[in-house]
Amino acid sequence: MDRRTFLLSTGAVLALPHAGLASPSVLRAEPVKAQILPEGDGTTDMLGFNGSTPGPELRVRQGETLTVRFDNQTSEGSSLHWHGIRLDNAMDGVPGMTQPLVQPGESFDYSFTTPDAGTFWYHSHNRSWEQVAKGLYGPLIVEEVNPPRVDHDITVMLDDWRIEETGALMGGFGNMHDFAHAGRMGNYAKILPSQNSVRIGDRIRLRLINTATARVFPVRFEGLSGQVVALDGMPLATPRPIEDFEIAPAQRVDLIGDVTSAIKFLFILRDDIYEMGSLKIEGENLTPANTPVEALPAPNVLQPKETPDQSLSLKMEGGAMGGRHAGDDIWAFNGVSGFKDAPFARFKRGETAHFELINDTSFAHGIHLHGHHFYELNRDGSVGDLRDTSLVQRGASQKISVVFDNPGKWLLHCHMLGHQASGMKTWVEVL
Repeated sequence: MDRRTFLLSTGAVLALPHAGLASPSVLRAEPVKAQILPEGDGTTDMLGFNGSTPGPELRVRQGETLTVRFDNQTSEGSSLHWHGIRLDNAMDGVPGMTQPLVQPGESFDYSFTTPDAGTFWYHSHNRSWEQVAKGLYGPLIVEEVNPPRVDHDITVMLDDWRIEETGALMGGFGNMHDFAHAGRMGNYAKILPSQNSVRIGDRIRLRLINTATARVFPVRFEGLSGQVVALDGMPLATPRPIEDFEIAPAQRVDLIGDVTSAIKFLFILRDDIYEMGSLKIEGENLTPANTPVEALPAPNVLQPKETPDQSLSLKMEGGAMGGRHAGDDIWAFNGVSGFKDAPFARFKRGETAHFELINDTSFAHGIHLHGHHFYELNRDGSVGDLRDTSLVQRGASQKISVVFDNPGKWLLHCHMLGHQASGMKTWVEVL
């Protein structure tokens, strides 16, 4: 990404459509035109929901039931996956595993309760390396029964696009070079916030969602003093100061803090820093909050057993500059590419499993488990953060602990979506 490309994004902020607590009962997937480039430059032919990309922000209260009809008015089969929600298996949105593919002109009804408050999102789960890149995604916010007091609750999606100067998306979505390397990296990136301005002294909640199909964003903030309060929708037991961090595809980060100046979202690269957008200042809050940021209510999740019922290794193999493996595609888990008739593992409901995620490749991978959250284990074996997507750097490993308490067949895959499409996916079954 060159300097001009990034600087073009400054001030080019696209506001998210906001549905409020009255969520739309229909999400209609269809072709849309989007103003990805700054106003006055060309528009981009995309896919979206209800006339826009990203799709409308869905908001419900914790414990409520979300009912949505997915109406597919695109030219390809599709489905909706509700990323991070611990929902009934039949509603998970994986064609061929939990539901049939929703063909063009057809619809599918999703209905599920929302057990966890937090920041989640929805996206296509068929040809997702292309359909998500074209815009088939949107935010899903589950509010706490008693949410923290803030002046603004702002959703911010991070994305990149491979785009021409005219605004047209570049083609080649399924090219093998992207699949074998880091994925389809865009040449243009910016933030997509639900509002564009704040006041000095406002206390705000920022909900960051990385919707890119491949890019890990190293992020730095200016203009916000506060705490990180949740990761992947799950509250931290103890909030931690806002510092530079990485957010992998599909991961989410919640922050609560006080506005000290225009809030800049900075992309940190080896040789420079680029602004992906900002929330501008409009006025001053004359009665700012003066209390510490407190932890969000603890999640209602089962704690893993100290001694697991099963211990497994999941080795990531393949890709460019990678070693040989026994699979029949570019990437593999433990020498196996893609789905097989038998699951990677079976678990009795309530069992604790430890996985060692071993990255024996030259690229980072974000490993996502459907239907569950898991604890990342620290190097000393202690329990760390609760997540649904774990970033494993090249040549590194990460141990996780999962309580498999949600029955069904669940996908386990890399959320660098080109890697998933070319072999890096499997499934587990909970009986």
